Amino acid sequence: MPQKNEAMAGGMKSLAKDTAIYGLSSILGKFVNWGLTPILTVALLTGEYGLMTNLYGFTALIVVILTFGMETGFFRFINKGEDEPDKVYSSALLFVGGMCVLFLALIFIFLKPVSDYLEYSGHRDYIAIMAIIIALDAFMSIPSAYLRYQKRPIRFAVVKLSGIFTTVLFTIFFLLLCPWIYEKNPALIEWFYNPDYTLGYVFVANLIGSSVSLLILLPQLTGFRYVVDKDLMKRMVRYSFPLLLLGIAGILNQTVDRIIYPYLFDDKEYAFSQLGIYAACSKLAIIMMMFTQAFRFAYEPFIFAKNKAEGNDTKAYTEAMKYFVIFSLVIFLGVMFYMDIIKYFIPNPAYYEGLHVVSIVMIGYILFGIYFNLSFWYKMIDKTYFGAVFSIIGCVITIGINVVFVPIYGYIASAWATLICNLVMMLMSYYFERKYRPIPYDIKTIGFYFILAMALYGISSFVKMPGQWVQMAFNTVLFILFLGILIKRDLPLSEIPGINKLIRKK
Repeated sequence: MPQKNEAMAGGMKSLAKDTAIYGLSSILGKFVNWGLTPILTVALLTGEYGLMTNLYGFTALIVVILTFGMETGFFRFINKGEDEPDKVYSSALLFVGGMCVLFLALIFIFLKPVSDYLEYSGHRDYIAIMAIIIALDAFMSIPSAYLRYQKRPIRFAVVKLSGIFTTVLFTIFFLLLCPWIYEKNPALIEWFYNPDYTLGYVFVANLIGSSVSLLILLPQLTGFRYVVDKDLMKRMVRYSFPLLLLGIAGILNQTVDRIIYPYLFDDKEYAFSQLGIYAACSKLAIIMMMFTQAFRFAYEPFIFAKNKAEGNDTKAYTEAMKYFVIFSLVIFLGVMFYMDIIKYFIPNPAYYEGLHVVSIVMIGYILFGIYFNLSFWYKMIDKTYFGAVFSIIGCVITIGINVVFVPIYGYIASAWATLICNLVMMLMSYYFERKYRPIPYDIKTIGFYFILAMALYGISSFVKMPGQWVQMAFNTVLFILFLGILIKRDLPLSEIPGINKLIRKK
């Protein structure tokens, strides 16, 4: 028995280590990409930023289509043990690779009509470059999954971060360094640099980054025999197809406003400019997404492992949900109370007219986080089709609100569409959770902190002090009030590791 416990402890330790590497590389990657926002908003006009946002919205959707849910299908079939691992890997790789080749062929054959249809007639090169990036990113999902199967988290992180850092470095090179060199001594770089191709260089930098990731993955594409097992591939496709539909619905919930926004207005220049403002200001709300990801990464493994050992899984879910909401509200108030400083993360004042969407987008992220935590119930009882239904309903709501209200109210309607979509999905999930797998969430405490946070934010918004610094001092008092209530009610300092030792010493 002791040996069994030791083996289990060793497995948990290995799992924790791998999770840390995967989680940190993901968070770091998003943080580095997010850090490009000041450079992009200075270098690009609002319309160019909107055009870039629109293309990346299409990119996210098409990558999901090309991968076809095969990443999950790969893990399912390679772990069943019924087929040889190399056959499973080869089948997934060949299927997704074939999809990518077909996609590229169609894009380049029909580049002109595709560009005209998307109203990018003057930027066909953007479409061509992004098509290659899409194909590379979709194809790399399978060898990246293979690294996870092989339990090689460090190499996985190297692949991901190398591509991201390469993209960032070349973006800085093209948008900051090249203009400076061109101004001082144009002869040095005019053989390859065009000062009017600013947005194009953002895509070129991304293409270079994706290419570097593929080069690092080359060892995962050799050393085994490529086998076309038609029966296995059919079974994998049948398994993965529902996941594709779920993935499309999920990604549309996140990107559909970016995709359809420019096509809801007759004046395309105005539409791209407004989309650029909305997208840039929404970047300030991504602080919430990154911090909540970090929270789940750091807190949930601890609380679930702790309560599993104590034989009380339900308590783990309730505690995780409560502190997730509390932590999210702390981030929300921290951002909104100090927006007068945080807004300078976007150095270009041309974007500031959209700052009023930040609070709406952040609340939307909180609601999505609650929905994500609620999703455990249908996963525990193997009724994952509920997730697909919720996502599809949310997608319909998002598209409907955008189509009807964006032409009237502008990008504020897109922000509200995301919030309402996440609210509806959250409420539906909670309703069915009550019927199928009820978990005693601490609704009273969660509701108390939510109302308290909104009340304090409302006071800050409507009580205007004379001067920016006086206003922030007032907001600081409100923020301390929230933290004080939190510490007194639900986060005693004496129970926090490290701080409790200091208190005992005193």
